[in-house]
Amino acid sequence: MLFVGYQAEGTRGRSLLEGAKQLKVHGQMVDVRAEIKMMGQFSARADYSEILRWLGNFKRAPKGVFIVHGEPEPRRELREKIVRELGWNVILPEHLEKFDLK
Repeated sequence: MLFVGYQAEGTRGRSLLEGAKQLKVHGQMVDVRAEIKMMGQFSARADYSEILRWLGNFKRAPKGVFIVHGEPEPRRELREKIVRELGWNVILPEHLEKFDLK
């Protein structure tokens, strides 16, 4: 899991960055099995052109991109821009939707 912006104290993101082995999610304790990294040089408030410019520097396309932050319509618009300009697989997960990343 890659964090690209500030994680406020008391948030799950901050807990993950500080090495939490378990987190409470929807009332259940969940084991953390992901590798957690932080890229502090990026702003969490990039606009779509900045995001596309950054994504365009990838040497190869990822298997999928998950857009999990933002209001529904801007998320859909960003998805459409990434699909149209880069041809990548972009997923807008629904609440409680699960994915096997293996």
